[in-house]
Amino acid sequence: MYKKRGLLIVLSGPSGVGKGTVRKELFTQPDTNYEYSVSMTTRSPREGEVDGTDYFFKTREDFESLIEQNKLLEYAEYVGNYYGTPLDYVNETLDAGRDVFLEIEVVGAAQVRAIAPDGLFIFLAPPSLSALEDRLVGRGTETSEVIQSRVLKAREELEMMNLYDYVVENDEVQNACDRINAIVTAEHCRRERVEKRYTQMLEGDY
Repeated sequence: MYKKRGLLIVLSGPSGVGKGTVRKELFTQPDTNYEYSVSMTTRSPREGEVDGTDYFFKTREDFESLIEQNKLLEYAEYVGNYYGTPLDYVNETLDAGRDVFLEIEVVGAAQVRAIAPDGLFIFLAPPSLSALEDRLVGRGTETSEVIQSRVLKAREELEMMNLYDYVVENDEVQNACDRINAIVTAEHCRRERVEKRYTQMLEGDY
């Protein structure tokens, strides 16, 4: 009996591009059926962030213990803090036929690409580098030195765009959400993803 596996959707892009904002908007829409995989991090919570909802906030020691146990789908150290994705939850949800949505850093996305090449990789891009810097400054959560380090890092991350299947410009949040939803719908109709179902149907096993 054919059972369709869920689609692993990876949203990534430079720090400050608005990944979290776009992801939150997607998940406020009533017709969203994605399962959000909450990432882990060792950084401190920003104002308004909730443990277990925005991130699982871990100590450095706890995070490194999970690395040693191979309990992370991907992880990266970024501007002095670890970020990563719990592995067990992702596999269990995909096997149940539900789409899993990851919002992760560029380095982490490269790791997932190597492990799960059949995933859907979407790069969220800024309208311009100046717009990206304005967004980082507007957060008001980091020093000017950290902001400059993030801008420099963003330049490097933009050069990794070739690792992704699609690029979505975050000019306006709703526009970005509409584009992402359209991409996911199209991917579910891709021949490689549905062919096995019809092969089994012709063989009488469906």
